[in-house]
Amino acid sequence: MRVLPDLLPVPESRAAPARGLSPLIRGSLWLHGATALALLVRPRLWPWGVGALLADHLVLTAAGLLPRSALLGSNWTHLPQGSAVREIAVTIDDGPDPEVTPRVLDLLDARAARATFFCVGERVRRHPQLSCDIVRRGHAVENHTERHLHRFALLGPTGMAAEIQRAQEAIATVTGQVPRFFRAPAGLRNPFLQSILARAHLQLVSWTRRGFDTVSADPGAVLRRLTTPLGSGDILLLHDGHAARTATGTPVILEVLPRLLDAITQAGLGTVTLRAAAARAP
Repeated sequence: MRVLPDLLPVPESRAAPARGLSPLIRGSLWLHGATALALLVRPRLWPWGVGALLADHLVLTAAGLLPRSALLGSNWTHLPQGSAVREIAVTIDDGPDPEVTPRVLDLLDARAARATFFCVGERVRRHPQLSCDIVRRGHAVENHTERHLHRFALLGPTGMAAEIQRAQEAIATVTGQVPRFFRAPAGLRNPFLQSILARAHLQLVSWTRRGFDTVSADPGAVLRRLTTPLGSGDILLLHDGHAARTATGTPVILEVLPRLLDAITQAGLGTVTLRAAAARAP
């Protein structure tokens, strides 16, 4: 397996924002250094030093368990200011799925809506024509790791980089579209992620609201979570992969999406891909 240090970067002027270490991570590094120095000078302070480091690691772990947190680095929970002209980003995760995704694309086409698909690298390789169809029909394909491992947040920097870079390579090779955005599986991450994303020119994206449509079989409840309230600049999360099923066996997204798009229109809003929103940001 090839692991490249800077796989398929886009030109800097067109890349998603790549920012430095967050204040929390910089503070954590400073604390580790200061503690090591203090223990060299006064070894008997080790109980205090160990306690401080344990508290620091607990804070870092908690930050990684909060998908919408920006404590570990830049994280879009709304479209950037200046980009949203009465627009919402509909994002769809875990595909492409050969049963569900084509029907999702038809629903989007019927309402002239645009969406961002956070796709899994191995699924893109398995369904290349479907992946290309997403782009051909006016949507964007972004990076959701190579295998969508539930233990992604427990990986070290080498494992995380490999998951991201392999998906980056798969999507770029199959679709011709180099991903500019990244979403972690379940939104969970660790302090290593931000520097990996910066090297790959990827912007982390979470969401404003999610419908929990992988676990809820009630389309009405999913729709209420997504639309209460509904405002310009929102980033909404649905799933074409791993979709829950209604009592009749229908993937929940297929019942929710038309009603969601109607609600967006009735609110006087439009839909936009994350790429298009970023292009309009100052």
